[in-house]
Amino acid sequence: MVEKKNIVLLGATGSIGTSTLKVIEKHSDALNLIGIACNRNYEKLLGIAKKFKVKKLCVYDEETALKARKVAENDLEITTSEEGMIDLATLEEADIILIAVVGVSALKPALEGLKKNKDIAIANKEILVMAGEFIMEAVKSSKGRLLPTDSEHNAIFQCLEGKDPSLVDRLILTASGGPFRDYSLEQMKSIQKEDALKHPNWEMGNKITIDSASMANKGLEIIEAHWLFNHPIDKIEVVIHPQSLVHSMIQMIDGSIISQMSPPLMTFAIQNAILYPNRLSSPDPTIDFTQAMELNFRPPEEDKFPCLKLAKDSLQFGNCGPAAFNAANEIAVDAFLRDQIHFLQIPEIIEQTFHSLSNFNAENLDSLIKFDSNARNLATLIIKELK
Repeated sequence: MVEKKNIVLLGATGSIGTSTLKVIEKHSDALNLIGIACNRNYEKLLGIAKKFKVKKLCVYDEETALKARKVAENDLEITTSEEGMIDLATLEEADIILIAVVGVSALKPALEGLKKNKDIAIANKEILVMAGEFIMEAVKSSKGRLLPTDSEHNAIFQCLEGKDPSLVDRLILTASGGPFRDYSLEQMKSIQKEDALKHPNWEMGNKITIDSASMANKGLEIIEAHWLFNHPIDKIEVVIHPQSLVHSMIQMIDGSIISQMSPPLMTFAIQNAILYPNRLSSPDPTIDFTQAMELNFRPPEEDKFPCLKLAKDSLQFGNCGPAAFNAANEIAVDAFLRDQIHFLQIPEIIEQTFHSLSNFNAENLDSLIKFDSNARNLATLIIKELK
């Protein structure tokens, strides 16, 4: 019998949230949803609250929260902004907080949750990239655990379980390569937004889909893996694997490779994280080995995907280097989605932002947040000058 866990889901209306709800519904005897948050999609949030009988909600956008309160049932408690997310992340009855919101808005809720000794299941790349040093320090001081929920990092997490870290040589993150993995550099000059939003394997939100197309997501994942697993950056590699069945691998010092496989569905990684250390049946069917299949691997072409190298190089600037990469990338991706820049200008904006900044070391979280804001302002200015 698995002991029941109370779950708070920050980012309940997005793609990760939808997959999480599928797992919770499958295992309602082991998982109980007690708090949910969204940015603006309050109608969907209210529907989730009704279905799962959740009484504590947060609508991050303040104006939208007012609209939600007008139509919500009287017994619902609806908070807003960062304070509302912190309230959910620190609920006394919560056992695990799943962070599935995009961007850095969940940084303080995650840190406050760790202070309250909550387990944090993290499906958000940006906050570990921006503040990995500070988050890992908080983990050391907490009785709560940091449970990787991205498919790649959850795969590494599963592969490393029970292994002596000194016997692990390399971490190998797989990448689908996105929709442009077979494009020439010349073809990439004419990429349109509609092309970049068509991922060949995964169904994700717009921002992460564009990150996959530019391979910025793999750069973010390298930085994330560095912090999560305390592994040297030069011992973390990326390999293109178009089928997205092998989610990541580790290489032992004797050359043996250990991998984790499952279909390209987030329910597998999410379930492993929120039920850990227990395992139960999946809500989705797994790989069918009675059917023929191919597994292909090849190295990434970094000349076509400069975001990958820029992310790796960012760690050399100082502890704010990854924050600069993440901030500039977020601003650039938003501009691309608004048709303000071309696809290949995304890495150009990131690189120019690096060269426009100084003092890449932060002594505390407040100075890091200020640096992040400066990086965003500079990236925005660079985009205006490009236009």
